Amino acid sequence: MEVICGVRDDIDLWMKLVREVSPVFPGLETEEALEEHKNTVMRFMGEKRALCVKKDGEIAGVLLFSVKHNMICCLAVSPARRKEGIASALLAAAMERLDTSRDITVTTFREGDKKGAAPRALYKKFGFKEGELVEEFGYPNQVFVLSPKT
Repeated sequence: MEVICGVRDDIDLWMKLVREVSPVFPGLETEEALEEHKNTVMRFMGEKRALCVKKDGEIAGVLLFSVKHNMICCLAVSPARRKEGIASALLAAAMERLDTSRDITVTTFREGDKKGAAPRALYKKFGFKEGELVEEFGYPNQVFVLSPKT
């Protein structure tokens, strides 16, 4: 499975996926929020910090990451493409681009939130540990941290 950097020509397919998964992503509830997210994705694409997997002419999964903050900002997979290893491939590709000598963080759903079972299992599989409880976009989340191997 090939993970590639998304480019501006991918934005329509990228946003099609984002719209598909937006009901489970706090902060993407309105057209205004989706437009703001689109602008963010375009900026990340320009900086080669937007990864995707394409399958059958569609974008099956996406990931945004921040080198500055050493974090995974957004990870989503099409519901029709789950359990194909897309999230693992995207996360592995992002890890190659982040600084593993520093903590790498990601924020996801809290334990007990039905939306969080799959992402929490994924991050734990990669060695992330549960961190502080936070709130983002008015929604309860939890930070996961991958500390450097000593």
